[in-house]
Amino acid sequence: MLVQFGHSRIELAQGDITSQQVDAIVNAANSRLAGGGGVDGAIHRAAGPTLMDETRTKYPEGCSTGSAVATSAGRLRAKFVFHAVGPIWRGGVAGEAELLSSAYRRCLELAVENACPSIAFPAISTGVYGYPMDLAAERSLSAVRAFLLEHQQPELVRFVLFDGGSFGAFARALEAMAE
Repeated sequence: MLVQFGHSRIELAQGDITSQQVDAIVNAANSRLAGGGGVDGAIHRAAGPTLMDETRTKYPEGCSTGSAVATSAGRLRAKFVFHAVGPIWRGGVAGEAELLSSAYRRCLELAVENACPSIAFPAISTGVYGYPMDLAAERSLSAVRAFLLEHQQPELVRFVLFDGGSFGAFARALEAMAE
């Protein structure tokens, strides 16, 4: 599914984010940038040990929730990995929506700062962090759409969803925005 917003487009794909041929891949990281399971583990395994070495060297204090930091991409096809720290779901009463939006915005800012015409996102915070998929899809796509309409870049934002359920949630939210 592909929807145009100004000069930019949002694309949805189901699959493995580590195989994407884009300028930047977003990692759903923890605040210590310590690697982990899910998307984080898959990206670290595919990129190789240089990714962890670089995060430890460049960001010894980690990264705060709602923000993101950039590293090279190791063995991935991309030029960069943006390590985004999304919020842990606490029922929606701890500023989760704004923190999730902020993590997406910061990644898009990093894409612009690093001249990346294309970027691939996972569904940040929806795994072990427990953010409800439908709410995450709506919030994530809304934040990205607003950024694209304001900045007209990057050219392509691809959401790479791991399974059919997450793809369906993002497709419903994107369809509603395109109307």
